Amino acid sequence: MRSGTLPSTAYDDMPYSRGESVERAEVGVLVRSAVDGDAAAWKALVEGMSPLVWSVVRAHRLSDADGHEVYQTVWFRFAQHLGRIREPEKAGSWLASTARNECLKTLRSLSRLTVTSDPQLLDRVSDDRTPEQSLLDSEEAAAQSERVRRLWQEFEKLGDRCRQLLRVLIASPPPSYQEVSAALGVAVGSIGPLRQRCLRRLRARLDARGTV
Repeated sequence: MRSGTLPSTAYDDMPYSRGESVERAEVGVLVRSAVDGDAAAWKALVEGMSPLVWSVVRAHRLSDADGHEVYQTVWFRFAQHLGRIREPEKAGSWLASTARNECLKTLRSLSRLTVTSDPQLLDRVSDDRTPEQSLLDSEEAAAQSERVRRLWQEFEKLGDRCRQLLRVLIASPPPSYQEVSAALGVAVGSIGPLRQRCLRRLRARLDARGTV
């Protein structure tokens, strides 16, 4: 089975939601249908669960090339084991765990971690706008870009655990705590309190910097 077409842009610039979201209650049904050869079910699984896989890849901060390689490998492994997954409803946890293992395997093979660039906002001004409107739009875009830049600067100053957790949690649809646990190796009961501590630290850093 094919895992779909890879994105043409760097993975860290991709939106966290791609394709049609899939309800978690439907995952088990889709897995069973895909086992029976239903191509539409397989496509729905890939489109619906890819945001979760990408969030794990982002959390481990792989390079663009390594990130795409892990993404492809995860779906290849999933296709290989599709008929042997004991609890189809928990396919998300299987994908998250496999993605984590593949990321760690890749990192172990590298001499150092490649840090991806922070996302940048591009100002695109329509040709039919007045010079005044174009200037206002440009200034607003510049201000927004600066706010985003500061947010990512403070985010990068958080500890590794916080950065990994928050990157996974902002996937869309939001991953379950079981999937987060499988992705990061964190106890389910620790995820909520850790998330709150990380967000408080980020907010405190932003407040101290005067970033709204």
